[in-house]
Amino acid sequence: MRARTIPAVFMRGGTSKGLLFKASDLPSDHARWDSLFCAMMGSPDSNGRQLNGMGGGLSSLSKVCVIGRPSRADADVDYTFAQVAIREARVDMSGNCGNMSSAIGPFAVDEGLIAAADGPVTLRIHNTNTRKIIHSTFEVRDGRAVQHGDLAIPGVAGTGAPIRLEFMEPGGAITGKLLPTGEVIQELDVPGVGRIDVSMVDAGNACVFIRAESLGLSGNETPEQIERDARLMEALQAIRAHGSVAMKIAPDLAAARAKQTTPSIGIISAPTEWRSIDGETFAADAADLAVRMISSNQPHRALPLTASLCVAVAASLPESLVHTVARYSGQGPMRLGMPSGVLTVSAEVRKDREGWYAQCGSFYRTARRLFEGRVCLPE
Repeated sequence: MRARTIPAVFMRGGTSKGLLFKASDLPSDHARWDSLFCAMMGSPDSNGRQLNGMGGGLSSLSKVCVIGRPSRADADVDYTFAQVAIREARVDMSGNCGNMSSAIGPFAVDEGLIAAADGPVTLRIHNTNTRKIIHSTFEVRDGRAVQHGDLAIPGVAGTGAPIRLEFMEPGGAITGKLLPTGEVIQELDVPGVGRIDVSMVDAGNACVFIRAESLGLSGNETPEQIERDARLMEALQAIRAHGSVAMKIAPDLAAARAKQTTPSIGIISAPTEWRSIDGETFAADAADLAVRMISSNQPHRALPLTASLCVAVAASLPESLVHTVARYSGQGPMRLGMPSGVLTVSAEVRKDREGWYAQCGSFYRTARRLFEGRVCLPE
C-alpha cells in the first residue's frame, strides 16, 4: 500500500526551517491538523531528534506554515503558523514565527497564490495566530521570487536576496496589550528563585526580560552552557511560568508550564566582547545590547524575529529593564548581540493619551526554497 502524501514545500525562512502548505491541500477541519503536523515532523520523539520525520530536533527546525486565501480585506494572503513540539505530541498555534514569515511572500508568488509583476513587490500577510498584518517586500523576476543576492544574515551560511519585513502595530500580539500587566517593570516572587525584577512586554511576541546579573550570569553564555545548567533551566522555567500567569497567557502555573512557546524569556546585559558560535570575535561596541533568548525550553542559537522585535520595542519604553541596560540612544536601528553574531532591528514606538503604542518594527531576512514535492505520512 502506498503511503498517503500531501503536496508541500520545505523552506528556510531566516534562521528557521519548516514545511509550507497551501491551505487548500490540508483538511478543512482544523482539528485534524495537530496529528498531521506531528506525524510529518516526527513527533513525539523521546530521543529529541525527530529522525522519523522532517523535523531537526530543535524548535527552530520544527515548524509548519499554512498559506491560503485572505480572510481580511487589508491582506493578500492568510498565514497560520504552527510550532510542533519535539518530545511531545503537541502543536502550539498561539504565536507567530518572524523568521518563517520571510518565506511566506516568496511561497505565495512561486505557488501562484499571488500574481506579481517583475520588480519589487510588497505583499500584505495576515498572520492568523496574532491577527496582525506583516508587509513583506522582495524582488520578483520571471514570475518567481528572487532567491540569490548579497545579503548575509547571522546564523545562516552564504547570502541571499533581501526580504524586508514590516510588522504593523505589533503590540498585544499574544495578550492584546503592549504591557499586559500595565507595568513597564515589576517584581516577581518565584519560589526557588526569590524576588526578581522583570519587564513583561508583548510586541510581535510576549517576552519576559531579566537582567543576566539577576541570575548570576555574565550575559555572554553560549546556548550549550545555558542548556547544560539544569538548575538555571529550571529557574528560567519557573520565572517564565510565573510571568505567563502574570501576563494572563495561562490561568495557572501548571497550564503555563504546559504552554512552553509563549512567553519567551530574554536574558539581557550590557554588551561586552564575545565570541559567536562560529568562532568570530565581536567587540563590545558592535552591539547595543546582549541578548540570550529561550523559548520552547530551548536556548536559541539565533534570536527569533518576533522576540527581537519585542526587544527593540521594550528598549524604547523608558524605565523598562531593556531600556535601562541597553546602550542605545533610541535613534536608528538597534544592534542585538547574540550567539550567532549581531541582529539589526528597527522599531517605532510613541506615547499618546492612552499610553505607549508600537507602530511597527522591521527587519531584513533571506529565504530559500529547499525542496518541493509531497510529504509522506506514516500509515
